[in-house]
Amino acid sequence: MDPSSIAAALVGSQMSNVQMALAAKMLRMNADAASAIAQVLDAAQQNIASLANVAQGVGQKLNISA
Repeated sequence: MDPSSIAAALVGSQMSNVQMALAAKMLRMNADAASAIAQVLDAAQQNIASLANVAQGVGQKLNISA
């Protein structure tokens, strides 16, 4: 093997390592985002459930004159 083909193989190997690291990072970010969305939806569900027994008309009229 000549030195240029060895160098090209090493460069290709390094680039594949970088690509794999970036792909793993993006997968972790997607998983974190999905988890955060699930937490927000769960919190919204709990808030709606706590407001289910509020009397009709509550919160419809707001007096902002201070």
